[in-house]
Amino acid sequence: MRRIAVLDAPTNLGLRPPTASSVPGCAKAPGALRDHGLLARLRARDAGCLTPPRYDPGDWRPGDGVCHAPEISAYSAALADRIGAIIDRGEFPLVLGGDCSVLLGSALAMHRLGEAVGGRIGLVFVDGHSDFRHPGNASYVGAAAGEDLALVTGRGQPDLAAIEGRRPYFRDIDVVVLGIRAQDEYRLDLQAAGITTRPVPALRAEGAARTAQWAHEQLVDCAGYWVHIDVDVLDPAVMPAVDAPDPGGIAFAELEILLAGLVDTPHCLGVELTVFDPDYDPDGAYAAEIVNTVVAGLAPVAAPGAVPPRLLPAGPVATAPRAADSRPEPEPLPEPLPAPAAVPAPAVAVEPIGPDPTADDDLGDDSLGPGRLRRAATGDEPDPARSGIDIA
Repeated sequence: MRRIAVLDAPTNLGLRPPTASSVPGCAKAPGALRDHGLLARLRARDAGCLTPPRYDPGDWRPGDGVCHAPEISAYSAALADRIGAIIDRGEFPLVLGGDCSVLLGSALAMHRLGEAVGGRIGLVFVDGHSDFRHPGNASYVGAAAGEDLALVTGRGQPDLAAIEGRRPYFRDIDVVVLGIRAQDEYRLDLQAAGITTRPVPALRAEGAARTAQWAHEQLVDCAGYWVHIDVDVLDPAVMPAVDAPDPGGIAFAELEILLAGLVDTPHCLGVELTVFDPDYDPDGAYAAEIVNTVVAGLAPVAAPGAVPPRLLPAGPVATAPRAADSRPEPEPLPEPLPAPAAVPAPAVAVEPIGPDPTADDDLGDDSLGPGRLRRAATGDEPDPARSGIDIA
């Protein structure tokens, strides 16, 4: 059996404060998810918490580079150490972020592993936004959570994009991006870089289970891969508790099937979950739904008879046996879907960082401003009562 080890990485250093007098609430996400029995339901080992440096933009101004860069760099190196130790124990890491800058630590850990085994490690990037802003396509950078994919593919300032002299952590051809919106502002840049993408419309057309298998096939030359999941891949009609909700996302049932398919192979080395903000979830309903989805999606990892986690030689990806299920893929969400109003975050005093010259830009999730087992290839019809939406 593959034992899951849950590691909290409650950093919010990669996001801009929602207001001049508050801080992002995603640092509270690991605790909120644990409160809903995540570890017990996964039968996971508690791998502890890596406490981040204090959130303090200080006198940072637009044009100064990435805010909190020294702190993020140091935190990423420490996080890579913790992830590496979990994998060395033969366990499957589940990292609970925090914002998307968590990916830098995971990426550094994967690059170290790849070097150790003499193979390349890939990345499956499941996110509602491409997070691909960098100095080559933007007037300035500032929030690592909206630049994480650019940074881990070697684009950006060396103290983040080349920690330990490693650059890039993932090669462009070893990255698969799933779930971005059809009109993502950097979609053409991804295409030009040769990064494989499947936006929401294509993901739905093929189905979540088949998309997971397709992602395996894109990374067949890699020794293994890491999975990044930003919960803003979900539509805000079902999960608005993120810093930048964007209509046109997927349903919980689709994420569950996708996650189950991605982890149902020994090539998958671990998963991270990011950007859930409990400040926008006062009654805990969204945390409960996220936990339900993660528990069901990770069921193949700890299923009896599953292949122990290990780095594999490059070659065809094999999946662990699972029960057949003839139910169809979930129907897509109706569009357009309005995003409900956010609940104001509680105020915590920090120093103002000054006006933002790109305040009118759509900066995505970096805006420094305010079941079930995996189904067979034919998929599964989710329970509408569980998803909280009408997907018929």
